[in-house]
Amino acid sequence: MGKTLRTIRDWFRHEPSSSSPSYLIVGLGNPGERYARNRHNVGFRCVHYLARAHNIDMHKKRFKASWGEGQIGAQRVILAKPLTFMNESGQAVTPLSRWFKIPPERILVIHDDLDLPLGKVRLRPSGSSGGHKGLSSIIAELGTRDFSRLRIGIGRPEQGDPIDYVLGNFGRDQEQMIQATCELVARMVLCLVEEGIQKAMNTFNSNGV
Repeated sequence: MGKTLRTIRDWFRHEPSSSSPSYLIVGLGNPGERYARNRHNVGFRCVHYLARAHNIDMHKKRFKASWGEGQIGAQRVILAKPLTFMNESGQAVTPLSRWFKIPPERILVIHDDLDLPLGKVRLRPSGSSGGHKGLSSIIAELGTRDFSRLRIGIGRPEQGDPIDYVLGNFGRDQEQMIQATCELVARMVLCLVEEGIQKAMNTFNSNGV
């Protein structure tokens, strides 16, 4: 009987607690070591940085995602990486948001952007996908564009196929800039969850970062 009760408790171990998280923060990318250093995976890298900075264990696997719950500033958050591959990211984001009862306006998606210079960042409260397949999937699954997104510039290649470019790795000379970008993203996320997106946009977008 005791073993059965423990099994039942384990089954429901992901039930939302009385202190439910306020934000769902999702980094986009492709799962697996093959893609880990790709430009397309910079969203994953930012979420990894946040997890380390705030001691959030992201080893839970459910809802087609790797995720963890923890604290950023005064707010409880879920950090997540979809395990669906980029083009089906919405299949992870939507179940997580529904399970934890986090509305779209409390979702932040961190993703790569070809149309921003390398290392530049922009925070927006909503918008179109801009041709980004991960965002397109999330919009389709959520049924709304009204979720925040933090765009990480990876630059656009002067020649060649953009698909090959985004699935290529950052150069050695670019890694230091990407590390600095992850640190900047961490400051932006802290400001967003503690003071709201408008304050974060005013502080960071207007400073030419």
